[in-house]
Amino acid sequence: MHSPLLDRLFSNITTTPSAERAQYLQLADGILRLIKQGKLRPEQKLPGSRELATLLNLNRITINRALEELQIQGWLESFVGKGTFVSAHIPEHEPVALHNTSARNAGKKAGFDIPARDYLDRAPTLINTKLHLDDGFPDPRLAPLQELYRAYRSQLTRSGLYHNFGSYSQPDGPLYYKTALSNYLNETRGLKTTARNILSVRGAVMGINLVCNGLLTPGDNVVSGIPGWGRAERNFIHAGAKHIGISVDEHGLVVDELRKICKRKKIRMVYVTPHHHYPTTVPLRIDRRLELLQLSYEYGFIIFEDDYDFDFHYRNRPLLPLASADEQGMVLYCGSFSKSFSPGFRMGYLAASENVIEHLSRVRILIDRQGDHMLDMAMGELLNSGTIQRYLRKTLSVYRDRRDHCCQLLQSELGDAVSFDTPEGGLTVWTTFAPGIVPGELARKALQKGLYISNGSAHQYPQYQTNSIRLGFASSTPEEMAASIAILKQLM
Repeated sequence: MHSPLLDRLFSNITTTPSAERAQYLQLADGILRLIKQGKLRPEQKLPGSRELATLLNLNRITINRALEELQIQGWLESFVGKGTFVSAHIPEHEPVALHNTSARNAGKKAGFDIPARDYLDRAPTLINTKLHLDDGFPDPRLAPLQELYRAYRSQLTRSGLYHNFGSYSQPDGPLYYKTALSNYLNETRGLKTTARNILSVRGAVMGINLVCNGLLTPGDNVVSGIPGWGRAERNFIHAGAKHIGISVDEHGLVVDELRKICKRKKIRMVYVTPHHHYPTTVPLRIDRRLELLQLSYEYGFIIFEDDYDFDFHYRNRPLLPLASADEQGMVLYCGSFSKSFSPGFRMGYLAASENVIEHLSRVRILIDRQGDHMLDMAMGELLNSGTIQRYLRKTLSVYRDRRDHCCQLLQSELGDAVSFDTPEGGLTVWTTFAPGIVPGELARKALQKGLYISNGSAHQYPQYQTNSIRLGFASSTPEEMAASIAILKQLM
């Protein structure tokens, strides 16, 4: 017989027949805990299966399966005629007193230090209110979700599944999708691409990150407009680059400031959102576009053109992207279908010279072996069938009406409390509040009434303070918009 102490240890192990985890695995887990806690030591002999069955009121088959499981894992070893023992190869560790710690919940806090990075984002705010004037998201209720579902499903019912999806494929995306996308960009944006100029990415953020990892080196100077998009700026900093902010006025990026900087410093890249500057929504005027391209040729810097909402321009036809006029391969053109469908669909693309795409594809493998090729193929089908083009024509009219309705409500209901210019395009109104109205406080009170708006903190800089926020109109119906602005009126 074994000692009463050993019997007591094993008798404390409990199993539940009705649990989802098999009883023998529950028993194995209990024995393993005793080993890890040092209560069963290396080379210690365990009670026999008959004794354990009696002690735990379990079937011997269950006991033997549990012991066998631990033997397979290397925690126990068995010798014919001798019995079962805790493995002699498990090292014994004496308890070590940890300094300046209390009982630690390892599931919540690691035992090692994490380098502080002040520039890293917290997780984006989850909008779960019924009403929202957001950052400029589309309305997924208008998206061709049924068509996308059918196109996605058809990828799984066709022949050649192994050829298409049975193994790893190209990191830049499937040829079918890249060809469809290349044709689409050439037709709608005046680009001159082939499939070899396209890299499929999971949204603009991934495109920026790949470029920062693949084309920037620590110490490089990167220029963008202030106020700008913080997530892009944090990618620059994370890559070790030096971020230089320049002014944005009613005509977009002040390119004259960039010229002065280029005369003093070597600039590696300029990040720009020329169609509708983020966050102010102003377009980059044509003369500044041409000057920016010329400076790129003269000083050799990359232009990263983030064209996040090209498809939504209401007054007249939008100016074509910088990339359409680039004759020397200086522009990296980035876009996304997330603004067309919803942020939940991570579908984006980079268009650039072939050698850039080849290089960034190799960089992409380091963090993401490849994208969702089935989703890419489904999107290629929607592009080739004209579904995307028809959808965008329909939503352009809807979003124009919602923009007009939003601006009319802001003017009639909020009056002198706000000022804004009706945007020529995009999905938001850049709205400035009167002095004394603090966006952060307004956002907090609105949230209590079921309305989400930005608190404006994302648009503040040491050298730039504003009382403005983006009020997104596209994702709200006219009725929802009226209810939202009624709440703002009540609070102000």
